[in-house]
Amino acid sequence: MHKRTWAVTVSAATAVFLTLAVGGCSRGMQTSLATQSSTSGRPVGAGTLTYGSLTDITTLNPVYITDAVSQGAATLVYAPLYDFNRQGRLTVEPWDLAAAPLEISQDGRTYTVKLKSNARWSDGKPVTADDLIFTIETLRNPKVGSPARTEFDKVKSLQKVDAHTVRITLDRVYAPFGDYLAEVMPIPEHVLKGVPASQLQKAAFGRDPSQTVSDGPWRWKAWKTKQYLEFDRSPNYWGPQPHIKKIVYKIYATENALTEALMRGDVDMDAAIPWDQLGTVRQSGNVRVLAKPGPQYESIAFNFDASNFPGDFDPFADPTTRQAIYYVLDRKAMVKSILRGDGAVINSPFLSNMWYDVDDQATQFAYNPAKAKRLLRAAGWKLGPDGVLEKDGHPFRFELQYNAGDTRRAQTAAMVKRELQAVGIQVKLRAIDFSDWVTRNLKPGKFQAVLLAWSLDTPDPDQESVFSSKYFPPYGDNMGWYKNPHTDKLWTAGNETVNEQDRKRVYGEIAKDFSDNPPYVFLYQYGTPMGYSSRVHWRAADAPEPNLAQGSLYHIENWWLSSP
Repeated sequence: MHKRTWAVTVSAATAVFLTLAVGGCSRGMQTSLATQSSTSGRPVGAGTLTYGSLTDITTLNPVYITDAVSQGAATLVYAPLYDFNRQGRLTVEPWDLAAAPLEISQDGRTYTVKLKSNARWSDGKPVTADDLIFTIETLRNPKVGSPARTEFDKVKSLQKVDAHTVRITLDRVYAPFGDYLAEVMPIPEHVLKGVPASQLQKAAFGRDPSQTVSDGPWRWKAWKTKQYLEFDRSPNYWGPQPHIKKIVYKIYATENALTEALMRGDVDMDAAIPWDQLGTVRQSGNVRVLAKPGPQYESIAFNFDASNFPGDFDPFADPTTRQAIYYVLDRKAMVKSILRGDGAVINSPFLSNMWYDVDDQATQFAYNPAKAKRLLRAAGWKLGPDGVLEKDGHPFRFELQYNAGDTRRAQTAAMVKRELQAVGIQVKLRAIDFSDWVTRNLKPGKFQAVLLAWSLDTPDPDQESVFSSKYFPPYGDNMGWYKNPHTDKLWTAGNETVNEQDRKRVYGEIAKDFSDNPPYVFLYQYGTPMGYSSRVHWRAADAPEPNLAQGSLYHIENWWLSSP
């Protein structure tokens, strides 16, 4: 339900820059793989699909999901209001709760949602307008602490028009709202209305399969932490019955183990094949690979809360220092050597080849260590006797965190460390289990710098919750405590107009501002190779879509399996 998820959950998928040791096939070949893969044969309603993952979920309560693996699992058990087509436009599918396209008033402030009258929860109760109203009220309640609050805090009123129709009025124009609304996975009012808002995150719902009532094609049956999750077809499902009877999320300790399982046929799906194993996987003969850039970008995020550093001295406080780090890093070499060219260097959080592509308006920080050294001197850094830069008696040392078990990210971290060390900046690398990292470090903003990626879960460019000072931890995604009054106003301005050209001009200003005062060092946009065993079938219209968040599961409701 949350628009921006940390793409740091599945080894290669989350860590963009580290693994690419093998070249990819041409885009034309990739397209043919997608469309030719499984158009023959007739759908069979049986079998178990095994999904391999390197990371466990954190919760299956949609109110609190912030990571890609949890989001993927949630799409199996909860029905969204709407879907996105391959071009990123809103659409209504048979498995969506919406009965008709979203209605938006002329002034852009009122949205009307009409629900299917036959939708049911897994306990047999009907899904109604009351559930949708309850869900949105929950999301916007600050006591609940949902990361999606930032997307629903503009809601002025909610009106129940009838049992299956809700009218939502905003207090102002908010251009991304339709895309955010599409992702909403309603929660059952009859199950959760008695849970105090401040206790919802600790409730059994979303943590205990037996206590989690859902409304999607499959229901959650079992969870063995850091081992596996099981889902089976919901007997009370109201939509077209999925062909696949059971889905198992199996968690592996290492990338090598997961890749070998895929090639052996123990796993039917791996949404994040390591780049350095891609050639081997393709040669196995029984795995179809889809490789295409996706909606993720990799970055180094800085922390601007000085209490996270010894002596309350934040070495990143001066923007000139952060600009110098840009020039130190050879990002083109990362794309070429690690991703084998299947990626693009970016200098802002705005993806290329989209209607809002404004990266050319940002400073193009080309690799230039000599310039980096000049900027560091201008920022007051001097080389100490031990070869480490110093300023006001403080050495330039910091800890760079990233998620453990991700070969590609680990390689990138090592490259960052090596290149920064060459100019006198000492980096300590620390790999942390993802679920622990989210809880202990990311959500509360307790780190010095982190290596991570954001996945843009909808096609809209709004990222106010990531970069605005209105959304500091623990309720927002601005986990590095970045504060820039100018861009705070620009994010708001971009959201308060529906004209795309006007919005694009605003995002161009943000791109320029982020060059002068970088919240992150933006590294590159990337995608992750997705592998499917030959027993997984889909028709061309239902092929996975790498361009979309959770596109590895695109139209899974229509997939089927052949016998092992």
